[in-house]
Amino acid sequence: QVQLVESGGGLVQAGDSLRVSCATSGFTFDSYWMYWVRQAPGKEREFVAAISRSGGSTYTADSVKGRFTISRDNAKNTVYLQMNSLKPEDTAVYYCAAGVSFRQYDYWGQGTQVTVSS
Repeated sequence: QVQLVESGGGLVQAGDSLRVSCATSGFTFDSYWMYWVRQAPGKEREFVAAISRSGGSTYTADSVKGRFTISRDNAKNTVYLQMNSLKPEDTAVYYCAAGVSFRQYDYWGQGTQVTVSS
């Protein structure tokens, strides 16, 4: 059974940092690209970051570039999103996802809420 379980969300103030994690099981983790996608209230889901199977390549959205960093630990089957200099507009539910190919989303987690107060 495939599982992606996000954790680490919460309420922080603008300018703070937060790291969210996604622990996975049920599939061959190092064979999948991993992603972070977010959805703010009343808005569509938005790509945040992606990381290749080995972790050698990463991509981040322009809206978070320079502030957010995606990483992965293939020994722990876990992907992370380090978020620095958080802004109120970063408030959203953050989902992790896995895809066998780039820009393909095969599995999704249930999401973790991140709220940034001004």
